[in-house]
Amino acid sequence: MAATSEVSPSTSSATATQASAGPVRDVVDYDLLFDCVHCGLCLEACPTYTLTRAEMDSPRGRIYLMKSLAQGTLDLDADAVRHLDLCLECRGCETACPSGVHYGRLVEKARVYVKHNWKRSFTERFRDRAIAEIFPFPNRLRVLLTPLKLVEAFGLRGLLERLTPAALRNWITLLPSLTRKDAPQFPKPAPATTMAPAKTAVVHHGCVAQVLTRSENENSEATLAAAGYKIARMERTVCCGALDIHNGNHERALEFARTNVRELKRCGADAIVSAASGCAAVIAGYGELLKNDPELAADAREVASRVSDLSSLVMGATNPFTRPFNVTVTYHDSCHLVHGLGVRESPRELLRSIPGLRLTELNESDLCCGSAGSYNLTEPAMASALAARKADNIIATGADYVILSNPGCEFQIAAEIKRRNAKIRVIHIADFLALAAHGS
Repeated sequence: MAATSEVSPSTSSATATQASAGPVRDVVDYDLLFDCVHCGLCLEACPTYTLTRAEMDSPRGRIYLMKSLAQGTLDLDADAVRHLDLCLECRGCETACPSGVHYGRLVEKARVYVKHNWKRSFTERFRDRAIAEIFPFPNRLRVLLTPLKLVEAFGLRGLLERLTPAALRNWITLLPSLTRKDAPQFPKPAPATTMAPAKTAVVHHGCVAQVLTRSENENSEATLAAAGYKIARMERTVCCGALDIHNGNHERALEFARTNVRELKRCGADAIVSAASGCAAVIAGYGELLKNDPELAADAREVASRVSDLSSLVMGATNPFTRPFNVTVTYHDSCHLVHGLGVRESPRELLRSIPGLRLTELNESDLCCGSAGSYNLTEPAMASALAARKADNIIATGADYVILSNPGCEFQIAAEIKRRNAKIRVIHIADFLALAAHGS
């Protein structure tokens, strides 16, 4: 197939005949393909198209590709797999689309098809297996990181990064400090509230976040408590399923979702929050993911309806941020918060409510930074190009802090900012709110 072939804006009679006949391969939810009218309004919202200017690296091009695979007019080959692999699943195209195309559902199903019908190289299989068998399991990740933690404790992490091969170095540089002792902590005891009766909120602690960004979970809970919420807790927390969904491991994603639905239902919280916006968006999609589950479909819809975000809950309750905090900040829109959950203004409103704070808008604030789950591990070249573009825009603001709502974005942007020796601090909104609660 030609990587840059153009897609006709009109549907040919041959295509219409194929559509009426139905698909010959189970690639995607076929009927969803025809929501796309090929208008092209999604193109400039797509990070990969923005960089490559290749039609088949755009949402419209990939939809054309999926349709051709489903109709049997194209066989799955290396080019087709490559164009599907390069998609970040940021869902920026869904925000831009006037026709309501469910692009995320399409590409997720297409990746299941690829997984079962395309044999990858040994290196790719080893990499994907490592990601799948380590990152969703906190205890395994802790064990894997123990040697690096010891190296860092002896002050040798920088030397290790210089000496390791480039591929491994890219993975290491994305990791935050493993021995950090200065993570922000929300003031204790939390400010008193007059809100009664208190609503209940639960923070899903995730998998990677449990190991690498514990303070963000804790500060999310402390912020909600300060705003007047009673904090519920899950007895058992497993991965939300995001990594498996993005990588075509549909069956295990279903198992993770079932476990989380049962736990979130049991804890009875009025609101469900995750410090990782990608996780929150996946939990908000449990109703669709488990729609055919005879036992849990109704519970999954109920759980999904309770998903919110930290800033929206605080703005709807008692705002505890009354102390002046005289800093200049900018805000990066994490993809799944803005495009998956539709939350754009609440974080900005919360930040503007802090006395003394100055918010400077970020150019291309909702363009993906290149993190995208494990994308920066599997597609480092494209991820690095997007990180560089994001860092250029961040540094141009002159802000003291860039604030965001997803740990993956934090790791990706912080690594690029560090490479440039820039002074701006990259920080999750929960940790930033802990700083703001102390004032300055």
